Amino acid sequence: MASLLVQCLNFLALCSLQYHILASSNFNQDFDVTWGDGRAKVLNNGKLLTLSLDKASGSGIQSKREYLFGRIDMQLKLVRENSAGTVTTYYLSSQGATHDEIDFEFLGNLSGDPYIIHTNVYTQGKGDKEQQFYLWFDPTAGFHTYSILWNPQTIIFYVDGTPIRVFKNMKSSGVPYPTNQPMRVYASLWNADDWATRGGLIKTDWSKAPFIASFRNFKANACVWEFGKSSCNSSTNSTKPWFFQELDSTSQARLQWVQKNYMVYNYCTDIKRFPQGLPQECNFNSTTS
Repeated sequence: MASLLVQCLNFLALCSLQYHILASSNFNQDFDVTWGDGRAKVLNNGKLLTLSLDKASGSGIQSKREYLFGRIDMQLKLVRENSAGTVTTYYLSSQGATHDEIDFEFLGNLSGDPYIIHTNVYTQGKGDKEQQFYLWFDPTAGFHTYSILWNPQTIIFYVDGTPIRVFKNMKSSGVPYPTNQPMRVYASLWNADDWATRGGLIKTDWSKAPFIASFRNFKANACVWEFGKSSCNSSTNSTKPWFFQELDSTSQARLQWVQKNYMVYNYCTDIKRFPQGLPQECNFNSTTS
């Protein structure tokens, strides 16, 4: 643990003095529409984004800035009613064959059936770290906050401030962890009825199109990557509580509650998928670790 702390401080000492806090988001200023041919719409003077999907195409955006560590928050209201086959995504990713990525994917379902939150972590181009959850509320009835905290020690996925998943840095044990590739924020809405709903058994009902997901209140308390360096520095540690944040006992209890009652898949318990033994990081990323 001491050596990890030294690494963190060394990283901070190499960075410049600026620190980016996005107090009030504006999708016109903070994001570029990357695909969808008009299906992504920025409304209310930049405060609201809607992504739509029809049989011809979905839509997507990416942040103008890149970040290396931070807490990223976004409020989403998911596709209503029969959303089977659709996938709404909100994630961080770098580029290239050896990219890093931290994923929220929201898998639609038949009317009345719950959404599934699909989470994953990629390091050096390799994922296969899926955990899936139901939600304890209707994510289509209103906006809810989905957060990714990413610092040198840990990645934490939050829903309305409740942690649902933790992925710890165990590089000292040979487990890869994203530490040196800056990532952009992405969001998209697309058709995945070949796998998303019950393994592809339920197909998208295009008579319900266009499908629409809404986004607002993007916030990045994060280190911006510009000109080949990050904007974090050790002199601003006190303004970045997320940089050394881990779960306290209360948050650990909330995490255990979610994973006991709402987890529907965990690759770390899938013995059939890993007959030669579970991945090494499963020893460090349990609810009680």
